[in-house]
Amino acid sequence: MFKTLIVEDSFIFRKLLKETLQTRFPSMEVTEATDSREALQEIESHSPDLLFIDIKLPGQNGLDLAKLVKARYPDIVIAILTSYDLPEYREAATRCSADYFLSKGSATKAEILALVDSILSNRQSLSGRSPLP
Repeated sequence: MFKTLIVEDSFIFRKLLKETLQTRFPSMEVTEATDSREALQEIESHSPDLLFIDIKLPGQNGLDLAKLVKARYPDIVIAILTSYDLPEYREAATRCSADYFLSKGSATKAEILALVDSILSNRQSLSGRSPLP
């Protein structure tokens, strides 16, 4: 089963993203965390395949979390989702080994779902398994 973790302090955004993913990918397990501490606990207990991480989080920021996760779990795909679509944040996301960078202001539901479809297709081709419907 493909597992996704949404690390986002905005309740509304987190719930909307979770609902969007579960509607399109009903067999996907989607868990949530509001900060880096919760995210690390969820990663340990659920071993997600994909993380959506906001940059601005309480405590440790999302870029530091991405760097830590990639160092410990290099196979987890990380998509940074932020309201701050600035070149310096894009560069920082790349330095932290994030796989994708999406702006909350311009990324549409269709683009997010297309990204997840692409990740699932890549995983399927690497493992020889069928992607989620």
